[in-house]
Amino acid sequence: MYLPSLDAGAPSIDGGIWSINLTSESRFSEKSETIMALHITDAFDSGNIEVLDAADPGRIRLEIRKDNGSDFYQWFHFRVTGAMGEQLSMAIENAGGAAYLEGWPDYRACASYDRETWFRVDTEYADGVLTLHHLAEADTVWFAYFAPFSMERHQDLIASAQLHHAVELEVLGETLDGQPIDLLTVGEADSATRTIWVTARQHPGETMAEWWMEGFLARLLDDDDPVARKLRGHAVFHIVPNMNPDGSKRGHLRTNAKGINLNREWDKASLENSPEVFHVLNRMRATGIDLALDVHGDEALPYNFIAGGEGAPNFDQRGQDLLDGYKDALCLASPDFQTEHGYDVDAPGTANLSVCTNYLANEFKCLAMTLEMPFKDNADLPDPEYGWSPERCRKLGAANLDAMLALVTEL
Repeated sequence: MYLPSLDAGAPSIDGGIWSINLTSESRFSEKSETIMALHITDAFDSGNIEVLDAADPGRIRLEIRKDNGSDFYQWFHFRVTGAMGEQLSMAIENAGGAAYLEGWPDYRACASYDRETWFRVDTEYADGVLTLHHLAEADTVWFAYFAPFSMERHQDLIASAQLHHAVELEVLGETLDGQPIDLLTVGEADSATRTIWVTARQHPGETMAEWWMEGFLARLLDDDDPVARKLRGHAVFHIVPNMNPDGSKRGHLRTNAKGINLNREWDKASLENSPEVFHVLNRMRATGIDLALDVHGDEALPYNFIAGGEGAPNFDQRGQDLLDGYKDALCLASPDFQTEHGYDVDAPGTANLSVCTNYLANEFKCLAMTLEMPFKDNADLPDPEYGWSPERCRKLGAANLDAMLALVTEL
């Protein structure tokens, strides 16, 4: 946390904390003599930044902290106060060692004055340094890798969903930090003939996954929506809106409290390392699966796309037909989705079975998919002001109900 001294003068270090004072004369008016202090902090849910030097608002030096127990880092989230009228230039000096360097070119950071509306700011990457530029129009500005989805907002999502007559809320177990692993079950098991699992945010920095979940749940629980009502008649939904509460709260990019990448644990899940996967997989084995959708974000590719389990040993022609059918249906439901760009397809029998989609496709012989959304923007339908945004995530989440309804009787 960057905490300024209240005494005017040169920069100082007091107890390991950087301090600097800025006169409002440089920021507001020549008449004002009030001393204003620049303050930078990450001391909140999902905060992540280290301040190296903030003596000059035009040359702030920062670093991103690594996920605890791992070398992964890329997620940042911090607040700057005392910024009104300042042309901020903030250099993240260790960006060159981040997990996915392909994520920096053409990327623009997110900023907000109210933590509800997140817009994009000028951002450049050169010589291993990511630099954010912004002329502050309010005293306090929040910056983040993508629009944050706090654990408090997660609680609001769970609280709202549980009030619906078709929803049962259950705690499957606890994380290593003692947080609940929330499961929402939607639908009537007596009448439904299919089982659908939807999981999100195995990688906590991929906050777009839980924004997607907001839109998906809002439509699924809308009793006035005929697609939702029809789907709930066909299938029981088991939904885990946040697979990684600890990483989410800690400000991690990719791992849980112990530095474990949950999406490499599905063939070896344990209570010691990955209780999140352990508990969810045990319930999956109890319910069975006809369709599994795991929602993520991709740092590099500026597109929405789906990766399937084509490389799983048990993947067959029926699986391919269902996968192609889902993609085609989602293309019709949302112009924000496409099938031209995505990951390379694994050769038959070569899939990494530690990955959720591959493991589930193989063990359950079900339609298993990973849906990826961009940190950057959708290059097919770019939005210069907001980029890929929470609202667009919500709308894509809602659109997936159309794709599910198109295939549910074939599962």
